[in-house]
Amino acid sequence: MRRTFLMIVALSTLLLSGCASFVRSDVIAFHDWPADMPNKVYVFDNKPGQENNLERRNYENLVRTELTRLGFVEAQNPKSAILKVALSYKIDARDVRVVEPVADPYWPYYGPPYYGPRWRGYYGPFYDPFWYGPPSVYYREAQYEVFKRQLNVQITQVRDGKKLYDVTVDSDGGNGSLAFAMPYMVKSAFEDFPGRSGIPRRVKLEIKEQPQPVPNTPAAK
Repeated sequence: MRRTFLMIVALSTLLLSGCASFVRSDVIAFHDWPADMPNKVYVFDNKPGQENNLERRNYENLVRTELTRLGFVEAQNPKSAILKVALSYKIDARDVRVVEPVADPYWPYYGPPYYGPRWRGYYGPFYDPFWYGPPSVYYREAQYEVFKRQLNVQITQVRDGKKLYDVTVDSDGGNGSLAFAMPYMVKSAFEDFPGRSGIPRRVKLEIKEQPQPVPNTPAAK
């Protein structure tokens, strides 16, 4: 019982540390990407009113960085674009109920001795950590909020509207800020571009610390 309890504690600690250090995303991409496309000039496909959305612009910048890494070029003149890139995103919250093991620290003082009479005289109740037996484990219910974050990016041809790439990224976590998770979700969307069509995969990216702001310093004279 004691060994089992320690294993449960160790496993719980590992899971919690993993959740705190990584963003895990489930990614699935469907594509009909040409084997050779040298001219990858694109433009973002924004609906009326989206151009002035600062949050959206921030997410477009993240997508722009990944596309540049992959050799795409943003069109200076929208009329010269070969491809259109559209993105959508959302975040939903749901309540989760879990039952978790908890050790009762008072149980040993009232429980029966663990060792037989032969060992009691040698150790004594004040020196033998197992005199009263292993700790008792009971279960309690806990409720918390989990946020389901989703990103979808589509790349289509301008001339005929043919869809070439359609990727969806789902990521669950306790952080309700979509802006926090979006850099990792965008990287996950293009990590293996174009990848195998229709094959789900799990991407785990380490959380990087945000750079600290540089304090104001007096101007040099």
